Amino acid sequence: MQTIEIDFDVFKEITIRRKTEDITPNDVLREVFGLEKKKETTASKAQSGRPWVVKGVEFPSGTEFRASHKGQMYYAKVENGFLILNGKKFPSPSSAAVSITGNLVNGWVFWECKLPGEQKWQIMNSLRYNLMSK
Repeated sequence: MQTIEIDFDVFKEITIRRKTEDITPNDVLREVFGLEKKKETTASKAQSGRPWVVKGVEFPSGTEFRASHKGQMYYAKVENGFLILNGKKFPSPSSAAVSITGNLVNGWVFWECKLPGEQKWQIMNSLRYNLMSK
């Protein structure tokens, strides 16, 4: 996954064109450029089927993550048992956050996540505490 810098007006326009949370910024840009929607192949589905397990919390394949830092949004996704950010694999949410900020960061409060099939984003840490209260 590549990251590009855009100004706020462009970000706002992309956000407005997302009719639902399931439509990604990439989907919006593909539509603007007249490109077909990208289809996931059977091979990539099989490869990305393993969940990412961190401190006893399981994030299914396809779980999306987002974070804002200095006015820029960053997106990551669970694939094949790892958190993938800008094409790199990260074993922990904090290591992914540090790659963005350059400082020590608690990834559990830095990232919001959206589980597959869900519409709502939530702070990653809330899933950790929900698991502990069960």
